[in-house]
Amino acid sequence: MMKKTAAAALSALLATTALAQDAGTQGVAHPQAWPTAKSQGLIDAATEAKITALMAKMTLEEKVGQMIQADIGAIKPEDLRQYPLGSILAGGSSPPLGKPDRSPGADWAATGRAFDAVAMEKRAGHTAIPLIFGVDAVHGNNNVVGATLFPHNIALGAAHDPDLIRRIGDATAKETAAAGITWAFGPTLAVPQDDRWGRTYEGYSEDPGIVRSYAAPMIEGLQGAPGRGRIQDGHVAASAKHFLGDGGTKDGIDQGNDEIDEKTLIGIHSAGYPPAIDAGTMTVMASYSSWQGKKMHGNKSLLTDVLKERMGFDGFVVGDWNGHGQIPGCTKEDCAQTFNAGLDMAMAPDSWKGLFDNTVKQARAGTIPMARIDDAVRRILRVKFKLGLFDAARPYENRAGVIGSTAHRAIAREAVRKSLVLLKNDGVLPLKASARILVAGTHADDVGLQAGGWTLSWQGDGNKPADFPNAQSIYSGIAEAVQKGGGITELNVEGRFTTKPDVAVVVFGEMPYAEMRGDTRTLEFQAGDKQALATLKRLKAAGIPVVSVFLSGRPLWVNPELNQSDAFVAAWLPGSEGGGIADV
Repeated sequence: MMKKTAAAALSALLATTALAQDAGTQGVAHPQAWPTAKSQGLIDAATEAKITALMAKMTLEEKVGQMIQADIGAIKPEDLRQYPLGSILAGGSSPPLGKPDRSPGADWAATGRAFDAVAMEKRAGHTAIPLIFGVDAVHGNNNVVGATLFPHNIALGAAHDPDLIRRIGDATAKETAAAGITWAFGPTLAVPQDDRWGRTYEGYSEDPGIVRSYAAPMIEGLQGAPGRGRIQDGHVAASAKHFLGDGGTKDGIDQGNDEIDEKTLIGIHSAGYPPAIDAGTMTVMASYSSWQGKKMHGNKSLLTDVLKERMGFDGFVVGDWNGHGQIPGCTKEDCAQTFNAGLDMAMAPDSWKGLFDNTVKQARAGTIPMARIDDAVRRILRVKFKLGLFDAARPYENRAGVIGSTAHRAIAREAVRKSLVLLKNDGVLPLKASARILVAGTHADDVGLQAGGWTLSWQGDGNKPADFPNAQSIYSGIAEAVQKGGGITELNVEGRFTTKPDVAVVVFGEMPYAEMRGDTRTLEFQAGDKQALATLKRLKAAGIPVVSVFLSGRPLWVNPELNQSDAFVAAWLPGSEGGGIADV
């Protein structure tokens, strides 16, 4: 009876909300309509006392510095002597210091140490505070050569296995910590509603129930148990993202506008956040997107009233890449509005210097209240203390046998097996390992293509086989299994052959992409240029049974290809362990 009463009250409240929004309060949330949660493991008296003592020593400039994050491609370690920033990140294609962007873990660890050495210097007028170093580790520590690359989230959603998600988070954390990086920008808790969106594959599912079931296990995998995970144990800070509604923009346009009511925003797009907060997520990243025309980076009703107050989030809110600059009246170097709305740390990759100078001026003028600055700094320092950053020991950094370890690759291979979706089988599967198998298709022997975007570069392009020393292509996995079974494999991308095979496995799909570039206006695969279909037709005409393995970051219209296949497997973006496909 109480549940029915509460549901009725909520419906009435949301109906009132809709009327209020019609009256001119678009983009303003009503916190009492939202689910509650509470951060676990972040606040304790001893830590808060340390923060209070440290803040008493800090200058205004040092406080503002904690609130700004720069990209390592646009700042040098020595800059920190004049601009005492609190964080650095490595954007999708930013290289470690003095090294190429495709570099092993040791080069990334050396970069982190170089910046931290300046931040922790003992010098007059300086309060030593460690940096927090963030990276988009979204399917493993995917910026680092040799790292384990897990299937992208869309594939993991098909696995329906929360324990697998926790183990993937733990392995990702260890490989991130081993590279000297302390903060993973994940998990993505988007609930994509339009597959034309270029970031669809970063979401686990269009079903909020699946996203809800995965949020806490991934946070616990990355961070460890609430209040107990530390960098010294191979754990890193997580960042639940992107708050809020990134997967609900009209027409699937990246960074666009959610033209939905508050009930839909709550029921679909907030699903993962209460469990993530209850699991102790240390940070939440704001979304580029807007809700009812109001940019998330400037939406106080959501960042402060809902997230921090109603949902009880005690960590800190970080922005996305210059996202604050999209707020009306702001530029990327001048935006008091974002901090007043509740953003605690602005991601200002190339705009950090101007943003620092202007924010100091605004703090002095009272445009940003000192109480708001102190709250942001306390939240940031809280995470740094709880993560163990003030303890100089880094036992996982450069630890041998962690990045690309056999154990982590086994988890990734398990994830590939569990995420495959069989769409058709006219009796051709399972294949006999003793058969003569032709392996064809553009994606058959290319780890970069099977890994997709956010792989060693932002868009996942420009990769070569040598960039993946610990990986296995789909063809290699099939060949290995067939060799053990006494069969024969032949690789020919175009599907040509000299001796007629018993069966052909054709691996094809989308080319890599990430945000923006990945947006599309059609969900038809290879519209107007059906190269894969031509290969399938040629093989079928030769009387050869065809198994299609389709790689994509979203569901696509593939009816012609499906009709020319005897079996059809949706393998999503499987990552570094192509052998997982041969296992099935």
